[in-house]
Amino acid sequence: MKLQSRSRDEPEINVISLVDVLLVLVLFFMVSTSFLRDTEISLQLPEATTEAEIVVPDEMLEITITQAGGYLVNGRELVNSERRTLRLAIERVAGERRDWPVFIRADAAATHQAVVTAMDVAGQLGFVKLNIATVTPPEAQAQ
Repeated sequence: MKLQSRSRDEPEINVISLVDVLLVLVLFFMVSTSFLRDTEISLQLPEATTEAEIVVPDEMLEITITQAGGYLVNGRELVNSERRTLRLAIERVAGERRDWPVFIRADAAATHQAVVTAMDVAGQLGFVKLNIATVTPPEAQAQ
């Protein structure tokens, strides 16, 4: 008795289903990803200068941050360090003027949060000319 051997078919992988699944995954990740960053503060970073004398305008807003995190607006100390108090003090000093430059002077030991809060409040009020006051160390001046 002679048996016929069956022809063996080569097994194949159906990639059409795999492509469909991958396409659905790609679409899911594209739709679920957020491309917006709403909490950023846009700044124009200052450039270093070699000028020895800096001209300070007559009308300006100066926010000083103490080591303890307290605020002074144009030399007048605020009763507390809350955002609302800082906002009201800035509005009282500047009135409707939003073209004044804002100078932020912070103690070296002041927290980063206190500086960012001052910048954020000034930015929310519409001030765009933010300056951060610094001191050049004596060893850097000699070079």
